[in-house]
Amino acid sequence: MKTWNQLFIRQGFVVEEKHPNEFICTNERKENVEFLLKSLDVANVDYTFWDDVLTIDSPPISEKQWLKAVDVPWRGVSESLGLEEPNVFELDTYMSGIIRELNRLGLRTVFCCDGHGERSPHVCFDERTNIEKVLQLLNALQVNVHLRHSRFHKVVFLTKRERLLDLAEHMRKVQINWLEQGEEYIRKMLFLHTLEELLSVSGESGNEDDIRTVVHGKLAPYVDNITTDRYGNLLAQKKCKTGHGPTILLNAHLDTVEAFAPGRTIVKQGAIWSSSKGILGGDDRAGVAILLEMAKWLDTSAFNGTVKFIFTVEEECGLVGARHVDEHFLWDVDAAIVVDRRGSGDIVTSCGTFEKFCDAQYRQFFEQIASEVGLTGWRCTAGGSSDTRIWAEHGIQSVNLSVGYEKEHTEDETLNTDACYETVRLVQATLNEPRGLLRAARGLGVGVGHK
Repeated sequence: MKTWNQLFIRQGFVVEEKHPNEFICTNERKENVEFLLKSLDVANVDYTFWDDVLTIDSPPISEKQWLKAVDVPWRGVSESLGLEEPNVFELDTYMSGIIRELNRLGLRTVFCCDGHGERSPHVCFDERTNIEKVLQLLNALQVNVHLRHSRFHKVVFLTKRERLLDLAEHMRKVQINWLEQGEEYIRKMLFLHTLEELLSVSGESGNEDDIRTVVHGKLAPYVDNITTDRYGNLLAQKKCKTGHGPTILLNAHLDTVEAFAPGRTIVKQGAIWSSSKGILGGDDRAGVAILLEMAKWLDTSAFNGTVKFIFTVEEECGLVGARHVDEHFLWDVDAAIVVDRRGSGDIVTSCGTFEKFCDAQYRQFFEQIASEVGLTGWRCTAGGSSDTRIWAEHGIQSVNLSVGYEKEHTEDETLNTDACYETVRLVQATLNEPRGLLRAARGLGVGVGHK
């Protein structure tokens, strides 16, 4: 269930939530505020509006109900040209959020259409708009688009219109000055935003409900199916392109060794994050963030095959969740990548020196990929216990990658966010070589070759 703030953002209303369900409307056009209030009336929502402050007294409704309330017959007739802030009711229902955000970022639009479920959504931009910045932004947001040149720059979205609502919500996080830094910078800043969100949700072993709900909501738009198994593990699957390629398991764990201290804050000293009190929770919120980034990225990747996601529970108290994953979910898995190792640059291929996770070809593949894409310092090593042990017991070629945390399970825990994001890049580079990955998993060598 979306919050009221999310529902408003996804429709393009520019209101500021000062307190839960209390919104300041002074920065929104009068016409848009009036439309917002009328929509709340149509949805039979209890609210008060006084002195530009909107207070919602009803719990959030479903997005389906909200879309029905705002989708009035005369919506989307035309987009007002040249206005600094377009009227929401003049924009198509699934496009209004994106248009408001693009214009907020100084990327002026002149026309849009959400496709009405019959054709591809598209946006036309003012000829003075820097279209390279537009494409960099959309690439950073990991959405497939196609540029068509006509009188105006026309960007066609190669996605279902329902995904446009998610895109608007992600755009709200982007700051104007990020556009000057380029695509990779925007992508990293959005990743760090997600990481910080995850670090704000407590969930010690046996009490993972809240973090599982958050991860489910973030993951669901990007996978074909998602479920919670009988033990509480979150399982999902995504077929990429034709699906005629390897089946790769990506794994992290939802639980932390203890709950987050009430009222704690995240202390940021450059790339190094820590907690003002208690554990930080980088073990394994960092791994969870990496997997969510992979899910968003897959549609724009070169990967051809199937990706399965397992977010386990109760890892910290003996790999309990992983031990209870239904075996049939693992039957067709060719290889596994776990993201739950301290430090940076480690490719863990065994538990101690006695319990192997993979064969030589598979571990060498990761070292080769890291070298190929210029990620220095990655090397194979022995490590400790993790869910990787369980996948290896099932005969799955597996590795566990560093994600940047140090001194886990203590008040001195830190997370190197640069190292964490480097792991994102390594996993992406690995999945971009599906044929080589499959050959390595099957012991046929470590040659690299796209698709």
